[in-house]
Amino acid sequence: MSNPARNRITLHVDMDSFYSSVEVRERPELKGLPVVVGSDPKEGKGRGVVSTCSYEAREFGIHSAMPISRAYKLCPDAVYLPVNMKLYKEVSENIMDLIRIFADRFQQVSVDEAYLDVGNGIDDYESATLLARKIKDEVLRKQGLTCSIGVAPNKILAKIASDFDKPDGLTVIRPEDVESFLFPLPVSKIPGIGKKTRLILEDMDTETVGDLASMDVQLLVARFGKSGVVMHQLANGIDLREVREREEVKSISTEDTFEEDIFDPAAIRNVFFELTDKVHESLSRKRFRFRTVTIKVRFEDFRTYTRAKTLQAASTDKQAIIRTALGLMDEFIGKGRFRLLGVGVTKLEKIDERQTLLNDFF
Repeated sequence: MSNPARNRITLHVDMDSFYSSVEVRERPELKGLPVVVGSDPKEGKGRGVVSTCSYEAREFGIHSAMPISRAYKLCPDAVYLPVNMKLYKEVSENIMDLIRIFADRFQQVSVDEAYLDVGNGIDDYESATLLARKIKDEVLRKQGLTCSIGVAPNKILAKIASDFDKPDGLTVIRPEDVESFLFPLPVSKIPGIGKKTRLILEDMDTETVGDLASMDVQLLVARFGKSGVVMHQLANGIDLREVREREEVKSISTEDTFEEDIFDPAAIRNVFFELTDKVHESLSRKRFRFRTVTIKVRFEDFRTYTRAKTLQAASTDKQAIIRTALGLMDEFIGKGRFRLLGVGVTKLEKIDERQTLLNDFF
């Protein structure tokens, strides 16, 4: 029996260098210049990382998540701007409202990318390509920004396609072209295969997607566990996930990178109190209770650790977060200086508003 999802057409819309593009739109005099959005570089002594950068900056080797000090060394003459998340979210909402109307089902997955299922109204790739061009034109005309779009039989292929010809690209993968398009690509083009996994695969004489697709899946399972099955399916262009209208909130977290490394227990406690306030405020606003508290710790030498503890019952108590976080932190106190600390909550449960009202009444 055929799976209807395989016959549907999926679009992945990905805004081009979103933060920096918005900044250039707001300040046209920056057009054509290397623009870096992120932490203050402080003439090469700053802490933190690059959030995103313009394509002109990428020509110097700068990329997102790079230490801002490294970016400054590569291009000290770039325009360095702070992150203006309020502005980016406003622009994102306008863009998502604009492209949502073109989809039968719509799934926003980040501030600058979304999936569109257009299978009900459009059943051929010529029409889907015309629709993608229409979306690109509308986003450029109404928002003054470019996006890249992938058109394909499923989500994983559409995402790979949208990244294939950036910026301002449009790449179409028809079902009959999946293998010829996908197999020559390096395995790192599959989302989720990072540097460590790529190096392991290279040791297994697996460098291209085609190599991975033709491997004995049992060998992959032996090395990667259940993830090996998923990797093998994706390499063969198989992705049965559907475009979902709403992405479930799975965690709420925040973190802070310090201008100077900290080690004093009192200072650490103060940081956790501040981070917990932010997490709890978001938790309350979104009407969730939590079961698990997590912390993230990064030492001055960039060693990074996470720890988590699950409570016996779901809670909304801010003090439970701070007590658990500080308890988890005991393992690391006195073992070095910290450049980053983070707090989060997971295993979220939506609060039943009706039950809350009954409890308030009685």
